[in-house]
Amino acid sequence: MFRHQGKSRTSKHNLRLATLLSFVAGIVNITGVLSVKTLTTNVTGHFAFFAEEVTKHNYQAAIVFLIYTLFFLAGSFASNFLAELISKKNPDLFHVAPITIEIAILVSLGLFGMQTNFYLFDGKWTAFGLLFAMGIQNSLVTKISQSTVRTTHLTGLFTDLGIELSQLFFYKKPEERKALKTSIYLRLSIISFFFLGCFMGGFIYGFLALKTLFIAAFFLLITLYYDYIRLNFITIKRKKINFN
Repeated sequence: MFRHQGKSRTSKHNLRLATLLSFVAGIVNITGVLSVKTLTTNVTGHFAFFAEEVTKHNYQAAIVFLIYTLFFLAGSFASNFLAELISKKNPDLFHVAPITIEIAILVSLGLFGMQTNFYLFDGKWTAFGLLFAMGIQNSLVTKISQSTVRTTHLTGLFTDLGIELSQLFFYKKPEERKALKTSIYLRLSIISFFFLGCFMGGFIYGFLALKTLFIAAFFLLITLYYDYIRLNFITIKRKKINFN
């Protein structure tokens, strides 16, 4: 799911990655909205609010929206920096550190996010943490899939989906239509699982509050465990072939 890159990566790899992590992003998105009234899976709206507060000369509020974007950027930077650093020594494990950090952030916020001494500035630190985590995820997924998959926001997905649906009227060659339908199916899967994560997260939030993030962390653990099992299986298979 994570390890395959370049020519060895197939649409099935992208689909598995997209569905699981878009589901996680949906849970994080609704949890951020319900807990701290902040969108935490993208920064587009925060730029608009930043500009609005600047025009109102409300610079303190404007700085907060700017910091939101910087935390997402920092998460993206940290994710790729770690991935590049680790891939030089062990290409099969470059994804482990970013995903582990994301899990640690989600679990930490689930445990301590609502405590008085942590829930400072009307939940701003909770929002900062979630934005950093989603920056990590979006950067890693974008790198692995070579920009084919993005799981934390839907604006670009709906744009691409609209373009590709219109191309169905013009692309007539079988190979072109096959590639187009595969891409459309991938984007619809991402959108569907993001919505599913939002709905499920919203329902669970009524019972667990910020601990809903544990569910997102659990699914991230599943992705790591799946890749660990696959890596061991492939290693054993290669050893058998070499032995024979």
